[in-house]
Amino acid sequence: MPIDPSVAVGAELPAQEFEWSSTDVQLYNLGIGAGSHPTDAGELRYLRDRGPQVLPTFATVAATFHQVEPPKVSFPGIEIDLAKVVHGSQEVTVHAPIPASGKGRTVTRIAEVWDKDKAAVVVQESVTEDLDGNPLWTARSSIFARGEGGFGGERGPSESVEYPDREPDAEFDVPTLPQQALLYRLCGDRNPLHSDPEFASAAGFPAPILHGLCTYGIVCKAVTDGLLNADASRVKGFRARFAGVVFPGETLRVRVWNDGDRKLVTVSVIERDLAPALADVVLTVA
Repeated sequence: MPIDPSVAVGAELPAQEFEWSSTDVQLYNLGIGAGSHPTDAGELRYLRDRGPQVLPTFATVAATFHQVEPPKVSFPGIEIDLAKVVHGSQEVTVHAPIPASGKGRTVTRIAEVWDKDKAAVVVQESVTEDLDGNPLWTARSSIFARGEGGFGGERGPSESVEYPDREPDAEFDVPTLPQQALLYRLCGDRNPLHSDPEFASAAGFPAPILHGLCTYGIVCKAVTDGLLNADASRVKGFRARFAGVVFPGETLRVRVWNDGDRKLVTVSVIERDLAPALADVVLTVA
C-alpha cells in the first residue's frame, strides 16, 4: 500500500544537520532572478560577497542545497512514484533574519495525510534551529500525489485566503528566464521534471516545468523589492499554494493587496491568459 496514514501521521523523520555559505545564498538568489538589473543597489544586496541578504524562502533549500540525486518520496507509511508528485503548498516563518552563512539542524514530522479521492496530500512540518538550539525558522509544506487517494482518509480543511473586493494596491510583471529551471536546480532540487523533456512528457507535461519553489522565491523577492524597498529583513513569513504550472521563460503577473501587516498576493501567467500559478499567497511583514 503506497500510503498508510496510521503509520505516516506523526512519524518523525531523521534529523538533518547541514551548513550553508554566503556563496550558496548568492546562487539561490541568482536562481530566483536576482541580478537582472546588475547595477541596482537593491539587486546588489542579494549578491554582495560579504553578507548577501537572505530571503526567508532560502529556508526551503538550505538543508538540501548540495544534494545531487533526485528526491525520493519515501517516508514511514508512504511510498510514492516521484512522477506522480507535485508540490502543493509551502509556508516559512522566520524567528530572526537568516544569517548569510551558518549551521542548522532540522527535525521534520509528517503532520497530516489527506484523501482527495483521486489524489493524496501529505503535509510535513519542520523546525530548524542553529547548533546552539536557537530557533531559526519553521516550515510547513505539502505534496500532491496524483492517483494516490481513495484510501478512506479525511479530505482536510480549506485554507483559502479571502482577498479584498477592490483593485489591487500594486501590480507588476516579473519575467522568468528560459534557463531558469536549469539554474535553480543547482540549489539542490534535481527532480528531472524540471530538466528532462522525456521525464516531463511521461508525467503529462509538454515540456519541463519551473520548480514551484522557484516561482515561490521569485514572487517573494518581487514583493520584497517592489513594496519593502528590497529589504528582506522585513519579511517575517511567506506562504503560498501552488495553483498551476509555470514554464521557464514565461512572465508572472503579481497582484498585491495591503492588509495590515500582511500582503495578500495572486500570481498568474501572462502568456496563458492569466492562468493561475500561485494562490492563497500571504507575505507577513515583521
